[in-house]
Amino acid sequence: MAKVAVVGLGGMGSRIARRLADAGHELTVWNRTRSKADALGVPVADTPAAAAAGSEVVITMVADPLALQTVTEGPEGVAAGAGDETTLIDMSTVGPAAIERLRGVVSAPLLDAPVLGSLSEAESGTLHIFVGGEREDYERWQGLLSVLGTPIRVGPSGAGASAKLVANTTLVDVIATIGEALALAEALGLSRDAAFAVLATTALGDQAERRRPALESGEFPPRFPLRLARKDADLIAEQGLDLRVTDAARSWLHEATDDDQDYSAVLRVILERATRR
Repeated sequence: MAKVAVVGLGGMGSRIARRLADAGHELTVWNRTRSKADALGVPVADTPAAAAAGSEVVITMVADPLALQTVTEGPEGVAAGAGDETTLIDMSTVGPAAIERLRGVVSAPLLDAPVLGSLSEAESGTLHIFVGGEREDYERWQGLLSVLGTPIRVGPSGAGASAKLVANTTLVDVIATIGEALALAEALGLSRDAAFAVLATTALGDQAERRRPALESGEFPPRFPLRLARKDADLIAEQGLDLRVTDAARSWLHEATDDDQDYSAVLRVILERATRR
């Protein structure tokens, strides 16, 4: 078993840490809010650097590129504590530019390994993990990553971060498409039942049906918080492509303000604001 540090214990990071501890790995953790770290019942470091010191692998799982810089750079960052043989695995969704910056900060081997899946998949170890980095480093830690889900090496450093943006493009596009389809149905006089019956015949039928209970109850418990979906849409936009469908979805996400609700809360915004021209 490996000596593992996990830095960042939000909804996903805490579940990743718990699975690794339950699998028998020797765990040290760090989190900005210490009470979340203490709740895991494993050793808690005072700084990311202290968590990295002596660890064979350090996993970072934070919200955005700035948070990644904060926990990896400077005298208290992971890079200051990691040895040359320590492998850093970043599982955050931060985009390829942030991984390129990180490569310039750490001398240790680096894998970018963002995940597709939410809290239940993190708990059950059924995440999809897109890995970028050297094949040798991937093969060394493939078994550890398999505790968390299904790792897939998609290319060299930065490829995992890129793959996650590709995956999340589909997520934001699909939710906006469902919302606009429902808005059109409403404007044309179709009942909500009829609208969902029509959507059930399309490629988006399963996705639409999954969102229906939340839409009808008005409660959108966060599996993928809206603020993170908006951040990911912004990362996609930063790639500089003329992605018109995704740009439209991003616009809807920026109109939604319920940051801590699930990103599917954007459906309510679309239904409220989509009007005839």
